[in-house]
Amino acid sequence: MLKCNVKKGLVIGVYIKDDDKVPKLTTSGEKFDDRVQGKLTELIREWSITGALGKGKVFNNLDPEYRSVAVVGAGNDGVGYNEMEVIDEGMENARVAAGIGARSLQYQGCSEIFMDSLDYPEQAAEGAALAMYRYSDFKRPKHRIPLPKLELYDSPDVDAWTRGLFKAEAQNLARRLTDTPANQMTPTALAQAAVDALCPCGVSVEIRTMEWIEQVNLNSFLAIAKGSCEPPVLLEVSYCGTSPEDKPILLLGKGITFNSGGLSLRKALRMDQYRGSMAGAATVIAAIRAAAALSLPINVTGILPVCENMPSGMAVKPGDVITLLNKKTMGIRDIDKAGVVVMADPLIYAQVAYKPRLVVDVATLSTGVVKGLGGGATAVFSNSNYIWKQFEKAGSLSGDRMWRFPLWKYYKKLVTKSNSVDITNNGKGPASGCLAAAVLHELVPCVDWAHLDTRGVGLLTQHGTLPYLLKNRMTGRPTRTIIQFLFQMACPEK
Repeated sequence: MLKCNVKKGLVIGVYIKDDDKVPKLTTSGEKFDDRVQGKLTELIREWSITGALGKGKVFNNLDPEYRSVAVVGAGNDGVGYNEMEVIDEGMENARVAAGIGARSLQYQGCSEIFMDSLDYPEQAAEGAALAMYRYSDFKRPKHRIPLPKLELYDSPDVDAWTRGLFKAEAQNLARRLTDTPANQMTPTALAQAAVDALCPCGVSVEIRTMEWIEQVNLNSFLAIAKGSCEPPVLLEVSYCGTSPEDKPILLLGKGITFNSGGLSLRKALRMDQYRGSMAGAATVIAAIRAAAALSLPINVTGILPVCENMPSGMAVKPGDVITLLNKKTMGIRDIDKAGVVVMADPLIYAQVAYKPRLVVDVATLSTGVVKGLGGGATAVFSNSNYIWKQFEKAGSLSGDRMWRFPLWKYYKKLVTKSNSVDITNNGKGPASGCLAAAVLHELVPCVDWAHLDTRGVGLLTQHGTLPYLLKNRMTGRPTRTIIQFLFQMACPEK
């Protein structure tokens, strides 16, 4: 009885035609065309499908097994790395075509979707799984769009397909955590979500409460957290994929579950999007989950300071001064720029406690990178050319690109030249992204370090939305780039 309700769909790719020839079907597409006795080629010619990327049509009742067949353009055949665009276009075209094809069949009501590998099974899996995701936790079941089951069609490369699904599921986890309303995703709720996501994968999660945070003197974290009635937590997440003696990569994710700006209150218009100020923490949770699922031979530690930034009689005030764990003083001039304050002491603590081989922090910090990059790329600040090159490569392969910003002494002077304190949280001048990075750089004395500012890519996507993501929803970016980076660090020979 259940079998009768299965509605199968198939996505087939087609490349742009050469000269005046009919557009070229993929290898799997050619086999399916033979199976239906050339009807697919006839329909492609009739409907003038050119193979242009993302353009195509759904055909019904073409085959008795597959109720609907989506023919979607995959662009030019044989394209690869584009140096000017800093992206592997073949991989990205596969994501786009798979995403558009899978989503169109989802709207047709298919319960199982079989996907052409498009010569890139891993990327096809990513695009399809990302495109079909919907955040509908608070809709009644009858109003939710069903999530079809994804299967690989006519390809033996199941391992690559599975890797792609793991990566997409990790990004979808980050999307769900980030999109959840702030009253449902409190610091305590985020801690529970991390436990639920990571512990079944063999990742250890230690939840540090207010008492511990006070004992360890994480004053910068407490300064912001005390403005809210919701108690803060600090999560210590550990994945051990190799010898316990090997130094870990440290991932630090900013976890402000709602950032109102505190007493430096933000504008009411679109304030609801700042439930996503914990996007850094969400991507770290998701990336470590994927590292465990993929059994990467590497040790990864995640530190997640999680709290709210709210105005109240207990809230930190503009001009307040705190003493950090490294004995430097920080002047909190602008409470709206709470991110670097929340991260400061946890960043110092983590370096002392774990002695990592390198540090990567992820945070939605500055409007400067939004104005500079929009949603095109994540801003990277690093004191290591090698680490930057690894992130650049990871972004070109994942399709979620990175762009390096300067970490010059010029900006260091703008955050340290004060008559009364060692560091200010906002610095001087309009270069907010570079100033925030300069503050964090002061707290990383001698280890390789990269700061990922995801303010432009990690919140609501409004302009230039990628075809396999959704407009006006949280993106979960750059989860897959971080996963790819961890893979490169774990397996450099590959």
